[in-house]
Amino acid sequence: MVDKSILITQIASYIINTKCTVRDAGAEFGVGKSTVHKYMTEKLEDINPEMYQKVRQIIDFNLSVRHLRGGEATKEKYLKQHENPPENL
Repeated sequence: MVDKSILITQIASYIINTKCTVRDAGAEFGVGKSTVHKYMTEKLEDINPEMYQKVRQIIDFNLSVRHLRGGEATKEKYLKQHENPPENL
């Protein structure tokens, strides 16, 4: 079992390097997005305050644009449906 503080810093490093969302980081490390969020917003500050500041900026940015990402995902969904309409039953 990996020490929790090592896992937290690995996840933080991954987020900093890739600028990914907590959901993407959770999928990469096999933990839930809620767990990643808790680690990054609560526990990382005690382990590495400098890294915490960098991760916090990324999380805050992702939070500020999530409505745009959601709209884009919905748009793509409906474009794909239009390209490949379902067969009539």
